[in-house]
Amino acid sequence: MTAFDGSSASRRADFGSALLLPACAGLLLFGTALGLVAQYAAERRLFVAVALMEGAVYAAGVAFVLRGKGQGRLVLILGAAAALRLAALAAPVYLSTDINRYVWDGRVQAAGINPYRYIPTDPHLRFLRDRRVFPHINRNNYAPTIYPPAAEMLFFAATRFGGGRVTVKLFLVALEALGIWALARVLRLAGRPPETILLYAWHPLPVWEIAGSGHVDAATVALIALALWAGIAGRRGACGSALAAATLTKFFPSVIGPALWRPPDWRLPATFVATIVLLYLPYIGVGSRVLGFLPGYVAEENIASGSGIWLLDIVRAVAPLPTLAYAGLAALVMGSLALAALRRPPGAEASLAWAAILFAAALFIVSPHYPWYFVPLVALLALAPPGLLWWPALWPTLAAPLLDWHPVTGIVPGWVGDTIYGGFVLLAAWSLARRWRAA
Repeated sequence: MTAFDGSSASRRADFGSALLLPACAGLLLFGTALGLVAQYAAERRLFVAVALMEGAVYAAGVAFVLRGKGQGRLVLILGAAAALRLAALAAPVYLSTDINRYVWDGRVQAAGINPYRYIPTDPHLRFLRDRRVFPHINRNNYAPTIYPPAAEMLFFAATRFGGGRVTVKLFLVALEALGIWALARVLRLAGRPPETILLYAWHPLPVWEIAGSGHVDAATVALIALALWAGIAGRRGACGSALAAATLTKFFPSVIGPALWRPPDWRLPATFVATIVLLYLPYIGVGSRVLGFLPGYVAEENIASGSGIWLLDIVRAVAPLPTLAYAGLAALVMGSLALAALRRPPGAEASLAWAAILFAAALFIVSPHYPWYFVPLVALLALAPPGLLWWPALWPTLAAPLLDWHPVTGIVPGWVGDTIYGGFVLLAAWSLARRWRAA
């Protein structure tokens, strides 16, 4: 009787395990439908609650896969990932209006005009205005584009397939699909189960920020993944070019360079610099204005004053610390991490670990105000070795939807920053304490 009961319990456990991933996929699809309803109803806080619920479901799926129980489920994982993105494509322009700037910049370039030359309301661009995109471009009456040259080239490429917002979103989802393929190649080179791709493909943040809102971070993910693949495969020149292109979609990817470079090999830094120069050349006719709105953005987001940086605000609650001093300390920390990354042991695991560490550290130091900045971190954590401080680093990506809580973008309530960044600190301390006790 005991043996029979044990066998029955084992069969029930196996049956439950077989249903867990399909159940998670179903719940994520339900959450996506509910999130669309919330956005069309302009219920911002309902959407945030749904996104957080999806994060909890995702975490259950991740725990299942990391325990080695997802073998043979790759078709389900990729099929659900595709379904989530197809559904999210129906999202309105609600959480972010950045896609309007993408469409506009592509349209300006298609007209043969340097996108860094004029602000959208300049009379020179009057003939490009319409009623659907132009009125909804953020900062259209005072800010030139902020996006670097690689991003601008992609915006132009998207206009070759049509000039609307849906076309741009489809183009970016296709780029993300390339990124997922490259991430899978990296996992294979690192000797990981292919089902580990779930760690990126099912995360609700990329689904909403790329397929839903249409952010250019899709290209950042794809180019980072290609750089990692090339670097681990020993193709230093290709790695440097891909990393440079990723840097010129969003500037953050440059911080992972030390995790890929192996001194004194000159190929990676040489191709990195050469690619940066080549990508800037088509736009250099405007001189220093090729930086676009970047200096203004740094001031507008209170980064220059330091009041928009979570850790600096915490320190200043105890003692005054000049922004310049914080910048110096941050440079010292990042420099020390970069030096440690350059001295890493050989092998793919060390490179992938340090790439995640460097990117996570940069995000924590700057503490972005927008959730889409965390999308590349999701990709890097999907590749990071299981022994890394994994769940603490994942926490900010799961809590990032809280940055959409306030109806005015860029305004971050104190409790939101404390939850995202303070939660990371507490979880990291708890994880380190557990390791110290075990040791």
